Amino acid sequence: MGTTSHDYSDDTVIVTGATSGIGREVALRFGEAGATVINADLREVPKEDGLSTPTHEAIEEAGGRAEFVETDVSDADAVAAVVEGAREFGGVDVMVNNAGIYRHASLTETETAAFDQVMAINARGVFAGCRAAARDMLDRGVKGAIVNTASVSSEYAQVGHSMYDASKGAVMMLTRVAAAELAPHGIRVNAVAPGIIETSFGEGNPDIGGEREESFIVDDADLPDLDATTVGSDIPMDRLGTPEDLAGAYLFLAGDDADYVTGHLLYVDGGYHTV
Repeated sequence: MGTTSHDYSDDTVIVTGATSGIGREVALRFGEAGATVINADLREVPKEDGLSTPTHEAIEEAGGRAEFVETDVSDADAVAAVVEGAREFGGVDVMVNNAGIYRHASLTETETAAFDQVMAINARGVFAGCRAAARDMLDRGVKGAIVNTASVSSEYAQVGHSMYDASKGAVMMLTRVAAAELAPHGIRVNAVAPGIIETSFGEGNPDIGGEREESFIVDDADLPDLDATTVGSDIPMDRLGTPEDLAGAYLFLAGDDADYVTGHLLYVDGGYHTV
């Protein structure tokens, strides 16, 4: 099969939540493609077992240009500051709103504070990122790209996922509204919808929808009792996804090959949404 190459050597890319998991792989891939990459995350050192090199340092060691900016995406002013800081590198060309958390509880057992926390990070964080990037791109008169991390949960309800599904449904609609409003200005807005992604965040607990911010998880009792073999059997491609499976979708949606694509929710889930 053929391979795809990307050239982002003249671009500045912000990836929120790029310290671990999907965000890290996306950032590394943009770095490999020549982009200047800014990791906007709460922590600098990855949580994965066997990984100790921060994402921006890994990009720099490979000959790229990158930096880390400690960022709480639920704070809209902090997100705007990251975008403003990107002016040092010419301004943001690609904004990847990836940071998110996962919490699991039945509707009747969900605490209001927990719901607010998930919405603040997963939905408000994406809103803040879209708004800040759009304002900056409009101000500079550039035709940029915004790629959000949505989920299969954006369109498919799951028992025990009231907080998460609501937040990812919001991401889907934010993506579509932003795409409609910004299209006349040449700014494209799309979303990647991961399925069940296997990461090193806890043995036997694959990520749902692609991301988990462990610092917000009380303990594994908050997570569904998922077994990788059982979950994989529900996926037509018969395996869990990996961050490496997802990264290419972000580079495609941000690039020239997707120049006529906006408002799209791209499933990268091994066919999970079809069953």
